[in-house]
Amino acid sequence: MNAESAARPSAAGARDARGAHPDKLAAAVFAALVAACFVAFFLTQRLKHRPTSVQQFKLTPNFAPTPAGRHKQEQISFKLAHAERATVTIIDANGNVVATLLTRYPVPRYKTVSLLWNGRRGPARSHRTVTSSTGHAYILPANRGPLAGTGEYRVRLRLSRQREPVLSPRSFTLERP
Repeated sequence: MNAESAARPSAAGARDARGAHPDKLAAAVFAALVAACFVAFFLTQRLKHRPTSVQQFKLTPNFAPTPAGRHKQEQISFKLAHAERATVTIIDANGNVVATLLTRYPVPRYKTVSLLWNGRRGPARSHRTVTSSTGHAYILPANRGPLAGTGEYRVRLRLSRQREPVLSPRSFTLERP
């Protein structure tokens, strides 16, 4: 064996030494990725089953605040997962506030709150509770401005413990003959 070949390790020995380390590293990275996937799965399951702030939103699809209208007032119902103070506004298709129905109104946990909107613009100066012929109680805000124009509207809820407002998933239509 000459001096040059003695100074160099064999090619097989070099591959073994280098190959063992990358295999351990790859196994560690793979194990970390598997563990991260399990953690992510359990976190998403927990978030998925956590109740949202607004449990239920119901709206009348359309109404006409005129004597000829079948539904003269918009019926709005919602239920919250936590007791909160809610500000309820009606917004138009451009996101502009058309009417404010309630301001910082205390809403109990898991109790359905039902409102009637008369189609009038502006802030409600007061509100009262009315009972339908079926015995259902509605909050009737006293909006006295001019009638809002024909078009699509949505309900926006601002909750005291939440930064972002919650929009109704669907819009409703104010119609005029």
